[in-house]
Amino acid sequence: MTSPTDSQQQDASGTASSGPGPEAAPALAALVAVLYRRSLQDTVRVAHRDTAADSVLTFEVCADQTFGALVADAEKALLALAEIRDDDLHGPPADAAFVWGPAPSRPASGVTLTGGPAGLAVSVGADAGSEWDAARLEDQVATVLSAAAPDVRLSVLPLASTAARAEAAALAGSGRAPAPARPVHVLVQEQAGRTPDAVAVSCAGRSLTYRALTAHADRLAVRLQEAGAGPGQVVGVLAERSPELVVALLAVLKTGAAYAAFEPDLPGPRLHRLLADTGACAVLAQERFAGRVPAGPAVLPLDTPAGPAGGTGTVLADVPASAPAYISFTSGSTGEPKGVRVPHAAVSRLVVRPDWAEFRAKDVFLQLAPVAFDASTLELWAPLVNGGRLAVHAPGPLATDQLAATLTGEGVTVAWLTAGLFHQMVNQHLDAFAGLRHVLAGGDVVSASHVKRLLTAHPHLLFTNGYGPTENTTFTTCWTSAEPPAGNSVPLGRPVSGTRALVLDPDLEPVPVGVPGELHAGGEGLAHGYLNRPAATAERFVPDPFANEPGARLYRTGDLVRLLPDGSLEFLGRADRQIKVQGYRVEPGEIEAVLGGHEDVRQAVVVAQSDGVRGRRLLAYVTAERPEDDEPAALGRRLREWLRGELPGHLVPWAILPLPELPLNRNGKVDRSALPAARRTARSLATEYIAPRTATESAVAEEWADLLAVEPVGVDDDFFELGGHSLIAADLLTRLQDRFRVELSARTLYLRPTVAELAEELGGLPAAESAR
Repeated sequence: MTSPTDSQQQDASGTASSGPGPEAAPALAALVAVLYRRSLQDTVRVAHRDTAADSVLTFEVCADQTFGALVADAEKALLALAEIRDDDLHGPPADAAFVWGPAPSRPASGVTLTGGPAGLAVSVGADAGSEWDAARLEDQVATVLSAAAPDVRLSVLPLASTAARAEAAALAGSGRAPAPARPVHVLVQEQAGRTPDAVAVSCAGRSLTYRALTAHADRLAVRLQEAGAGPGQVVGVLAERSPELVVALLAVLKTGAAYAAFEPDLPGPRLHRLLADTGACAVLAQERFAGRVPAGPAVLPLDTPAGPAGGTGTVLADVPASAPAYISFTSGSTGEPKGVRVPHAAVSRLVVRPDWAEFRAKDVFLQLAPVAFDASTLELWAPLVNGGRLAVHAPGPLATDQLAATLTGEGVTVAWLTAGLFHQMVNQHLDAFAGLRHVLAGGDVVSASHVKRLLTAHPHLLFTNGYGPTENTTFTTCWTSAEPPAGNSVPLGRPVSGTRALVLDPDLEPVPVGVPGELHAGGEGLAHGYLNRPAATAERFVPDPFANEPGARLYRTGDLVRLLPDGSLEFLGRADRQIKVQGYRVEPGEIEAVLGGHEDVRQAVVVAQSDGVRGRRLLAYVTAERPEDDEPAALGRRLREWLRGELPGHLVPWAILPLPELPLNRNGKVDRSALPAARRTARSLATEYIAPRTATESAVAEEWADLLAVEPVGVDDDFFELGGHSLIAADLLTRLQDRFRVELSARTLYLRPTVAELAEELGGLPAAESAR
């Protein structure tokens, strides 16, 4: 630490002053501790400023350091301060000003602490930033001085006074839903009784009324009951987006069982493991996917709903609202996905009379998300419980031009989009939002500039930024506004009805407004825990020490947030390594565990990097078990191809880079910051490379290489096998349309996904027209 200053100084009245002595160390340490906790920076610089000169004290702090150790460091700094002279007055900009004696002769920038423990005062300079509130800062510094024991670690240093704890509790939400919780299938059946002839589901020219939807579900529910489905059971569902899928989910709920829906393209071994984990008594599958179901559970075909469905009475199992409604699997850090058990009460709290949105009987709600993804919970049940129409986007690969056609053709009024897809739609099809009244986005950080563009172009719209883990049923907080965000980020908003959102330190103690902490979610949206994972459940679902009702729990989200004075939350990042890729929650540890299980891999590390289109992609680094037997590029290609059969597409890294050794830090752990960056990676396909043969093929390959950051790109290379996905595809099509001055539908890329095929589609334009 450095502390250059003159020990003999003049105060504002002109009298000599020797400056602060060691007795000021506790107050200085308290200020440093508060600055550390508020800024999340391990280096805190504090300026000593008086009438003569400035000096800078630099403190290196960490979460495990004790307050007593920090006081000792402050004493050393103050003793050194008295020994340095004017000619050494240099130092970096300070985070705060530590001012003693009368008022300084010039205004202090940043945060200013004056006085000692008996006369403490905090003021804030004009350039300190709006997040620095003088009264709260003074309260936090004073709380540390009065309550901190020497052996308390800085990470759990008490910062919240009694008044600050009461303020945080009042902003946390009540956790009580607006209406008593009821089973989802009962709510849909009652709605069908009120509006039997209203259209409940539509898709590509087909539709089902509420009467037909519930009648077909009743018929299927009888078959499920004969196969053993009922309360306490789980039924697997394997189907693409379709009216049949909606019928299947409602049928499962009508039996009292919970559904576990899976994407049809899930790799076979993973599908088998997850089905076994659920203990499903039966699986509902569309005919073309029935062969993918392993032996064991009964396989029931999904018929296409057509014509009247009679012959059975109403099936309506009597289950409590606390019974499980569905199981949704999330990525697991140990290599094993975890099944989240979500009760009916949690879904009811989300879709019945929410305080952050209004769902109307005239609404047309888009259904786009995979049913294995918990965003589908809102999409499916919000309209069907409230009398609206569910507009199902046709199955198949997602293309933004087709989505735009669905929004306009179906007359969609409410749509939820992942953050990445929302950004693409605003960029490519801003006019498609004209008929909507409410747009929701989430699953990752939403760009403020895109929200501003949307609301400027369509001022009639309402926009919601929705945040929440699967374990708290789709949304924990929401920011809903018809006005664009004021700053450069979109707020997370406030706890939604039926939710409590507490910001706590590692000891589960509340932190005051403005101080970062881990977000803990509770209330009626909370899941029961993880299926067959008692240890993982106990780790993440912890007792709620602040609840009035016995047995209440909180879910540790792993997200760092800051509570703002208006009750909204600011997202600061992850406390753990979990990341978001293409809207999915990803544990790099899961991919590392799978890679580490391969016989050719000694060690594996997975990180995320920007994909260049406002998203993130995964990058894996491995060390070979037998490096002398493998050429690095060949090993990377082989491992990536193998992973395609083990993991869903969004978990397969964009590239796998073998290294002789992984870099380690001083503690012997892998130093992820020292891993070599990969801006462009070598082609990792097993197929033979064939170079472009025409100017058009060269131009297409160039665009692919630029967007996918892969080289070289061959004419027979498949866009999606190289790591492309729907969001990158949208950017590629825009580039090609601008470069060749042609109109290209997104479907073209899915039907003709190689360079040669796409170049042929572009018409083999001459080289002069291909040039930029």
